Amino acid sequence: MTGMDTGCISPYLLYQHAGPAMDWLIDALGFEERERVTAEDGVVMHGELTLGNGVVMLGCGGPNYEGPATRNYRNGFVHIYIDDVDAHHAHAKAKGAKILSEPEDQLYGDRRYECEDPEGQRWFFAQMRSGG
Repeated sequence: MTGMDTGCISPYLLYQHAGPAMDWLIDALGFEERERVTAEDGVVMHGELTLGNGVVMLGCGGPNYEGPATRNYRNGFVHIYIDDVDAHHAHAKAKGAKILSEPEDQLYGDRRYECEDPEGQRWFFAQMRSGG
């Protein structure tokens, strides 16, 4: 593969409305758009967002898809390390992100907060502390 590091893990999330989800993730959580594949009817079928060196892929779950907000269940979280967790939290909160936990020092050394996007996907943003 060219242009991609081997061993790079990229979560792929499904959304009922992938286009608006991408727009929200860019605006509220600071992602940058790398790719957006749109069907003829305007529905985003696939998207790729970056944050630092990380990539999150997302797409349309299809007509029978029911996401976390619809089914009220969780099968995973996305955990992302960033340089300044407090500034990121302040930006996300100002943009209306649903904050589930405020930035807090964890027993294992990270400083972390949790938020939820409009379709119920959960996101952890953390900053490594010295020694981590």
